[in-house]
Amino acid sequence: MFKYVLCLALIGCACADNINKDAQIRSFQNDASDAEGNYQFAYETSNGIQVQEAGNPSGVRGALAYVSPEGEQISLSYTADEEGYHPVGDHLPTPPPVPAYVLRAIEYIRTHPPAQKDEQ
Repeated sequence: MFKYVLCLALIGCACADNINKDAQIRSFQNDASDAEGNYQFAYETSNGIQVQEAGNPSGVRGALAYVSPEGEQISLSYTADEEGYHPVGDHLPTPPPVPAYVLRAIEYIRTHPPAQKDEQ
């Protein structure tokens, strides 16, 4: 069930404000779950949306691409497993670099551990 909700959420995000109501499905492939729970699907539409996903009970991997309302090509790949959802894409925000003074402080603490008190 999680797989399908995730897929629908991603598709909804990809198509939200950039809907081309005249878009046609160019290709569609759907290999339903087998006895072990393996599945895969893929499709492409005439307005540039491309989606593919494959998974099994251990996890899911997939990718999607579309053109944003600003005309930017968006590509996203992802995995989802027991450790969570892991998206990768150039359009996703990234954390700022750790400041040098913080790195120096961490290194100092690592090389100068606090003195241990004797337990009595």
